[in-house]
Amino acid sequence: MSVRDFSRKCTMSTPQERLDELIAKLKTREYRLTPQRIAILKILVASTEHPNVEQIYKDVKIDFPTTSLATVYKTVTLLKEMGEILELGFGSEGRRYDGNKPYPHPHLICIQCKHIIDPEVVALGELSQQVASTTGFRIVSHRLDFYGICPQCQEQENEPQASQ
Repeated sequence: MSVRDFSRKCTMSTPQERLDELIAKLKTREYRLTPQRIAILKILVASTEHPNVEQIYKDVKIDFPTTSLATVYKTVTLLKEMGEILELGFGSEGRRYDGNKPYPHPHLICIQCKHIIDPEVVALGELSQQVASTTGFRIVSHRLDFYGICPQCQEQENEPQASQ
């Protein structure tokens, strides 16, 4: 992906716009749009939490109790193959998914609570271009993760321990 393509792909959209885009792409490819599949799409585009499959499954079952875990896995796999969600692998801690920004972008990951957020970094395109020009590589993808302790976990660290 060129730097220009990356910049174009990074355009922000609302969850509803993103949902409409995914539905249109699935219709174009003639995939079935079951209520369960649409519920999975809604969860992915509305979430800023980077859910794992089990979290998506738990949320879908609230409205569709007969949904199977296999349905969620199949839908997530399909969207991943289409390039419409970003999969973040964390070794033994499993995989999490980003349906809002299905392109490479940085993440901040709390090492205590495992919360993930997407920081706004404007110079990332420039960094990719610099790496490509200094190494001769044609960059096709990247992953940039920052690990630390989120503000909420820092607050908990600083709270006085309750007397027992």
